[in-house]
Amino acid sequence: MRTDEFDYTLPERLIAQHPPEKRGSSRLLRARGGVLEDLLFADLPSLVRPDDVLVMNDTRVIKARLSGSKESGGKIEVLVERVLNEHEVLAQVRASHAPRAGSVLRLGKGLRAAVLGRQGEFFRLRFEHEQNVYALLEQHGQLPLPPYITHAPDAEDEQRYQTVFASVAGAVAAPTAGLHFDDAMLQALRDKGVKLAYVTLHVGAGTFQPVRAEHINEHTMHSERYEISRETVDAVLQAKAKGGRVIAVGTTSLRALESAAAGGELKAGESETNIFIVPGYRFKMIDVLLTNFHLPRSTLLMLVCAFGGMKEMLAAYRHAVEHEYRFFSYGDAMLIERKP
Repeated sequence: MRTDEFDYTLPERLIAQHPPEKRGSSRLLRARGGVLEDLLFADLPSLVRPDDVLVMNDTRVIKARLSGSKESGGKIEVLVERVLNEHEVLAQVRASHAPRAGSVLRLGKGLRAAVLGRQGEFFRLRFEHEQNVYALLEQHGQLPLPPYITHAPDAEDEQRYQTVFASVAGAVAAPTAGLHFDDAMLQALRDKGVKLAYVTLHVGAGTFQPVRAEHINEHTMHSERYEISRETVDAVLQAKAKGGRVIAVGTTSLRALESAAAGGELKAGESETNIFIVPGYRFKMIDVLLTNFHLPRSTLLMLVCAFGGMKEMLAAYRHAVEHEYRFFSYGDAMLIERKP
């Protein structure tokens, strides 16, 4: 398939630059076999069933963006992609000339990082401080808002570009479908008889990259780390045994579950995934997907088309544009129910 088959026209005014005033006050587009309903996110408890399991990504966004200079004085910007251990990271480094192995980067106020070498498009950096990476990033870094959000991160972003259930630090982008939930909504779902379960997938900056290859089979998918507990595996299998549905909150939860079931059986544990889900993929675990609206020509739009049907999803996106839904990270939500 050609990448341009997954393109659509989006007026810039529909890209949400700020979250809605109240968490959970977004609109919700429900898609069922080509039928579209314009609803509110607050309607979600009426759309789920007792014995369904809702699987959410509990990753926490770190302050992964740093600015500074090389020893030569040239300005640089660092975006941490992954924390490797207490002192080392993989990072994108933007500079007029790529830093050499053995050089030192000066970041923030008094923060120094040695360049150990390159790993593909990333640089391996070691912070020359006793404090661990997470503490240093919290002290010196900035929240890494997506490239389509034009303002610098502020106090509102510190709170709202993070889910209420975020607990495991490591992501450089939020699992945005989870941003709609507040504690009251989570309790309403429990009261309905829905089981809440969690996976951890640390979202990388590659999630924002458009597919540049002419044909989608030429695209190299980025890799992300995930972990699924035995408790979550049991919750998913019990829901299926009772006739309930597995509802993935976001493409990251879906990718983690589908990766963990790649061998045909859902397995607990920690692993890497570079799963690239495109039309023709046969889903093993997920029955319903709650997700935001995704970038044109992106791997996530391809995933959504694989899940809900390409014709149906592109029609849903046209509907969302025509009805002025808010798009991307701070935008509205979509509930996609697969055909039985």
